[in-house]
This record gives sequence, C-alpha cells and structure tokens, in this order.
Amino acid sequence: MHAEPAEPTLRDETIGGFLHQLAAKTPAPGGGAVAALHAAQAAALIGMVARYSAGPRYAAEAPAIERVRGESDLLRAECMDLIAADAAAFGSVAAAYALPTDTAEQKAARSAGIAAALITAAGPPAAVIAAAARLLDLAETLRTIGNRSVLSDVAAAAEAIRAAAATARINVEVNLAGMTDAAARRQYRQVAAAVDTLLARAEAVTAAVRAEIRQ
Repeated sequence: MHAEPAEPTLRDETIGGFLHQLAAKTPAPGGGAVAALHAAQAAALIGMVARYSAGPRYAAEAPAIERVRGESDLLRAECMDLIAADAAAFGSVAAAYALPTDTAEQKAARSAGIAAALITAAGPPAAVIAAAARLLDLAETLRTIGNRSVLSDVAAAAEAIRAAAATARINVEVNLAGMTDAAARRQYRQVAAAVDTLLARAEAVTAAVRAEIRQ
C-alpha cells in the first residue's frame, strides 16, 4: 500500500507561484505570509554571511560564527513554516465570518468563532516578531565579527528583519480589534508594543554598516 503524496504547501512554492497566489483575489496568502517571508529571507542572508565568515581567518570567532549559522538555519525553516501557518490561520478567520446568522444561536456561535479565530490568527505574526528579535541578535553579532566583504548583506538582513517585524505587527494589531478575550488582548498588545525597539535596533545595524562601507 502506497501513501498518498503530500499536498504542496506555500513552504514549497516557487517564488513566481507564491507571488501569483499573493496577487490573487483570495484571503490568503496576505500580509502575514509576507512578514514571515521577510524573516525567512533575513535568516538566509545571515546564514550566508556566517558561511562566508568561516575558516582560519575567523578562527578566533569560530564558536560564535557557528552558533549564528546554526540558529539562522533553524530560524529560516521556522519562518518558512510560518508562511503556510499564517495563510491557514487567516483561512480560519474567513471561514468563521462565513458562518450562518439566521438565528440568535447561530449569530452567537459565529461571534464566538470569529473571536477564537482572531486569537489563532494573531499567533503566526506574533511568532514572526519573536523570530525577528532572535534574528536581530544574530545580525548584531555578525555586524562586528563577520566577513567585511559581505557586510552589506548584514544590513540587508537587518532591513528584512525590520520589514518582517513591522509587517507582522500590523497583522497582530488588525486581529486585536475583534478579540473578546482580555488576556489574549493584553498578550498581543505587549507583543506589538515591543516592535518599536526592534525597529530601532535594526536601523542601528544598518546605520553602522553604512557608516563602515562609506569610509
């Protein structure tokens, strides 16, 4: 007996295929998936810089470089999974809004379903923000010890991190309005509030790289 082949997911989509789906008049993928993609690209750039920073010339920093490489690879895979997770979560929101409203019971069930789906939908972008914070730690490390020949890619990673965090925050906030669970609202407000610090740190990495490459 042969197992059925797995259905392809956004994680395995081509660039062109993903952009085609993104441009389509469909609920997902949308901004949340884009945020996760920004983070995955940042992780890939960090991994590349770490690989260019290996060898005898960087022996003194080898443990730190190896840690950055390993963590960036894990985060790249995690963020790729979040692309599909966000699309699936948003699909649940769309399904909840489509529930019937013919009776009072159905209206109550629909409202409860929407509120629950919005909490779920805020999860992937919140996870992107958490991943962005970890990626920024890695970019800050590479900015000082990485191969100077690819230093501009550290800044590119920082800008991708900034885009990921800012875009993910919007997708957290858009789900907040319809949440009825007070604890969930507090949790996700805190997540969104932390993004300003991430954006400032990312901007500082880019500014430091630009100052160095202009010398």
